[in-house]
Amino acid sequence: MTVPLFLFYLFALLAVGSALAMVGSVRNTVASALWLVVTMVSLAVIYVLLEAHLVAAIQIMVYGGAIVVLFLFVVMLLNLRTDDFPPGQQRLLKLAGALLGVFALAEFLRGLGAFPPFPDLPPGYGGYREVGLALYTDYVLLVEMASLLLTAAIVGALILAKRKID
Repeated sequence: MTVPLFLFYLFALLAVGSALAMVGSVRNTVASALWLVVTMVSLAVIYVLLEAHLVAAIQIMVYGGAIVVLFLFVVMLLNLRTDDFPPGQQRLLKLAGALLGVFALAEFLRGLGAFPPFPDLPPGYGGYREVGLALYTDYVLLVEMASLLLTAAIVGALILAKRKID
């Protein structure tokens, strides 16, 4: 067994384990969000091992950074101290989730042999240079529209937050 293959299996096991820990810690939402960070970082390491460096960087910046920080901000803003689900209903939800997971795993294993082999990709495919050239030549109007939309959303959020303080 080679070192990259060992690391791949190690981080895959860590990603699955931390995802299960995230789902299992329903009583503590902050701990659940931190387990989500561990899952996202593990997935980013797997992407690095698969030589998909751009996807790994996006995984860390967007999901590991922005989305989880947003989750933590909302959790701390709402100050959730009580459980909405009684313990009996939590067991039922966990059982339903486990059955759904077993069904999804069985379907995944059943369909695993149905995929054709991957074709060889040209050198540099999916790298930073090609993505940057595509974004700022063919899709420059869409990128600028998205940046204006995000700027308007930030300004709107600031206006709404300022109104609540006063």
